[in-house]
Amino acid sequence: MNKTVACERRDAPGEVRNQPARKSNIDALTAYFESGVKPAGTHGDLGIELEHTIVRDDGSPVPYRGEHGVAWLLDQLRSSYPDVTTDPEGDLLGVSRPGEAVTIEPSAQLELSAGPFANLAAAERAFASFEELLEGILSPLGMRAITEGYHPTAAARDLELIPKQRYDFMNRYLGERDTCGPCMMRGSASTQISIDYTSVEDCLRKLRLAYVAVPLLSLICDNAPVFEGTPRTRKLVRTHIWRHVDNDRCGLVPGVLDPSFTLRRYASYILDTPAILVPCPDGGWRYSEQTFGDIYAERTMTRAEVEHAVSMFFNDVRLKTYIEIRPADAMPVPYALAYAALVKGLFYLPENLDVLDALFSHVRSADYERAKVDLMARGYEAEVYKRPAAKLCDRLFELARRGLDADEQAYLEPLGNLVERRITLADLAEEKR
Repeated sequence: MNKTVACERRDAPGEVRNQPARKSNIDALTAYFESGVKPAGTHGDLGIELEHTIVRDDGSPVPYRGEHGVAWLLDQLRSSYPDVTTDPEGDLLGVSRPGEAVTIEPSAQLELSAGPFANLAAAERAFASFEELLEGILSPLGMRAITEGYHPTAAARDLELIPKQRYDFMNRYLGERDTCGPCMMRGSASTQISIDYTSVEDCLRKLRLAYVAVPLLSLICDNAPVFEGTPRTRKLVRTHIWRHVDNDRCGLVPGVLDPSFTLRRYASYILDTPAILVPCPDGGWRYSEQTFGDIYAERTMTRAEVEHAVSMFFNDVRLKTYIEIRPADAMPVPYALAYAALVKGLFYLPENLDVLDALFSHVRSADYERAKVDLMARGYEAEVYKRPAAKLCDRLFELARRGLDADEQAYLEPLGNLVERRITLADLAEEKR
């Protein structure tokens, strides 16, 4: 029997309980965030995640199961990535080697998570090698791995979920919250960059500034020309999707743009959000619409439980023991590396943080949401924080060049050239259709 099913129990939603362990759980979450602090002078590394959609040469979906499905592809990768992850039924869910993990998302999007990288040349070698490996396996079979922000031909609900109970529960919950939960899970693909922090103050500052940059990064990295099998009707499809998934756990962390925001407020936000799924003692899962605070009302969460709780949030910027910047679509490797270079140049030079603080000190949540709406409608012609979006993107690249060593500045060029032309990868794809 599937032990995840055997453990399932639905808790009553909205049940209010006292929480004797609330303070200790806030302490546990805060200590988890603080454990990510790196010694001053030793940080500067990047983690990079790039998701791929596996399709046939005609663009049709390749499912997890079946002949030459994504499960088969993972098995082919085992000779290069020998450490294997399976579910309790033996289904292959991921392969890895030191510093690199290949996993699958809800509808078998294939993700390479790699790093941390001290330099972009190392990241380039890792991702170029992976792309070459994929092409060698897929091309002879009339298949390919594409790096776009949304599936090029299929509607999300027509794409099959992989055999992972976690995703069944998430699909069940998010499918009832708003219109785009299944689109996010099944159709979308992203590029994510993770950065370090050297103190609590540095963490909160970078977290705030990363959020402020999100609308602009979404524009710069827009690469979803198709939505639900048809040409898009708005720019920044990814932004639209995430605005209609679950406002309890997506978008902006409440209060994060306030200079007085603290890690304890972040911890309270996590405790006060419905869990969706909760780990069971036997390793399975149960479904729950209670908040994490109510679930752990009587005892302090373990570190594993804290890590799980944090993983159930999908904000535009997510805090773990590093800061995960999440608004970018999946992009071809040169553009993904350009994005990594942009983030590195902006966030690892203290003088650049000072400039960003001065530039965006006035931004609050209403400005943030307004920027997203205008960018989806007008792209580079939009206004962001009462300034022309195009000029702000230029400024970000100026700062990033200043923040990178001379040998890494060239990595900015693929995206930098698009910004200079006031065009995105999605725009270019539309022109070719």
